[in-house]
Amino acid sequence: MFAGRTNWNLNSNRLSEALAKHRAAGKPLLDLSASNPTECGFEYDGQAILKALSNPESLSYDPDAKGLLSARRAVAEYYSALEISVPVEDIILTTSTSEAYSFAFRVLCNPGDELLIPEPSYPLFSFLADIHDVKLVGYPLLYDHGWQIDFHALQQAITARTRGVIVVNPNNPTGHFCKSREMEKLNEICSSRQLAIIADEVFLDFHFAATRPCSFAANTGSLTFTMSGLSKISGLPQMKAAWLIASGPQELKSEALARLEVIADTFLSLNAPVQRAMPVFLELRHGFQKQVLARVRKNLAELDKQLSAQSSCARLDMEGGWYAVVRVPATRSDEDVAIELLNVQGVYVHPGHFYDFPTDGYLIVSLIAPERDFNEGIKRLLSMF
Repeated sequence: MFAGRTNWNLNSNRLSEALAKHRAAGKPLLDLSASNPTECGFEYDGQAILKALSNPESLSYDPDAKGLLSARRAVAEYYSALEISVPVEDIILTTSTSEAYSFAFRVLCNPGDELLIPEPSYPLFSFLADIHDVKLVGYPLLYDHGWQIDFHALQQAITARTRGVIVVNPNNPTGHFCKSREMEKLNEICSSRQLAIIADEVFLDFHFAATRPCSFAANTGSLTFTMSGLSKISGLPQMKAAWLIASGPQELKSEALARLEVIADTFLSLNAPVQRAMPVFLELRHGFQKQVLARVRKNLAELDKQLSAQSSCARLDMEGGWYAVVRVPATRSDEDVAIELLNVQGVYVHPGHFYDFPTDGYLIVSLIAPERDFNEGIKRLLSMF
């Protein structure tokens, strides 16, 4: 009765089962996997948010396949503040970056076509690919005093069915930003093989270096789809507003936008109140991001301080994002370590295999967890080694 594409193994893994039992028993929990900013103690301008949602113009239905012009202008202004020129006509609004991926997958891929994806990376992609009958093929990020793309392996992974390369900039969870030389190499590879670049930049604003990182939003070297949204930029995942930007050689970009507009017009998935509120929500990003970066830096400093007091664990270098990768002794599986940490210490972290790390010995911790929880959680984590 059901489609093969949804024939997933829906059984809980051992760590999920252990977490459910821990919570059901009412035991205290230090959650170092925190990803929901609305539950991490940040201050929001609630009055401004609610006022923005009460725009009387939302009572009228005036659909635009690409999204309301006022909202797309706000997105263009966001990029202008980053000194990136993005024409409003090249922006298509979506309810989430997941929907933006869906649009890009539908434009590029026939059933069975392939997309290259970085490893390690966020586990959401496999479900999106299954839903769209797309096959994912990994290409490795190598770690050697910092992360970098393994271009030899990437090129070896390209086949006649490859339609594009996914880049997460910065990567989640490694915090690796794509450098200008890496962008040039990607453009060289993709333009010569008629492949597209799909760039996920939801964490773009959360960087540690003084110099602004590169963005794909105005990339012209090859057909490029760049996405981001309010979930991370303004810490408003509940508002369900994101966007997809098409760039690249003019002929390819125009064809892509024409096809994307038909897809967007078919669904018309965004609601008017959030679109009308987007200029305000994007303006509120400044206060939110200031809080996040302050906490991330404090938690990172605390992590380094505690790591300096012992020699068995280390932190991998990162350039941005909300997460840190802690390397631990690989004497057993990461899942076994995470389960013991939960059962014995009451601390929840993600094991590296959740993100397709190729070997054991990696735990992922959230840097936006409340500072007191983070400090105590790291102390308990390191006490196990």
